[in-house]
Amino acid sequence: MRTTAQILAAVDAVAGSARSLPELLCDDCATHLGLVGAGIALMNDTGHQGVVGASDALTARLEELQFELGEGPGLDASRDNAPILRSDLGARGSATWPVFGPVAVAAGVSAVFALPLQVGAVRLGSLCLYRSAPGSLGVEGTATALAYADAATEVLLRLHAEVAPGSSLHSDLGDMLRLRAEVHQATGFVSVQASVGITEALLLLRAHAFAADRPLLDVARDVLSGRLRIPLQEGEDG
Repeated sequence: MRTTAQILAAVDAVAGSARSLPELLCDDCATHLGLVGAGIALMNDTGHQGVVGASDALTARLEELQFELGEGPGLDASRDNAPILRSDLGARGSATWPVFGPVAVAAGVSAVFALPLQVGAVRLGSLCLYRSAPGSLGVEGTATALAYADAATEVLLRLHAEVAPGSSLHSDLGDMLRLRAEVHQATGFVSVQASVGITEALLLLRAHAFAADRPLLDVARDVLSGRLRIPLQEGEDG
């Protein structure tokens, strides 16, 4: 079993590469626990705010999918401030996450474990662990996963503490949130175009991205540029 201190020491030993600290931690976590991948997303009281670290492209896509769909283990873990442990995603994931579950299974994920990253009442994010084979992490694996969650929390706090005066977020965290701002702006556009509320507008945006199999950010940019108009009624020309 690895301790939080050992994990942080391992990540710090390779810091300074082209990858951010959250990405390096996800790499180390996936390798040490024998996972398909691991990902870290920022969360707050309003929900998913952006993916800040992923061990690989598949994990990055699954983490992004949770934002696009508004459902998934990381969101549930952060909202409930409790671990979400699904040792057989094929058996239970479809009922819990009707869209995310089947997509993850089709991508080769058979088990997922999400851990909240929180300090007191302050939500920071979630750490999601993806496995190709069903089954639990076991006693030692669970203890190690919790140590990685503690390390991820420490990394996020460290990045927050390193911001320059006048800046709100470290660049490793802020870049993704600036991209998220484009999604929020596009949601406002759709709200006006379709004459619906912000919540329904975001659902329309997410539904279009999912149906078109495109990243939500790309769809948002098309809306903002005027290349795309998302209709309220299905089948209406956009």
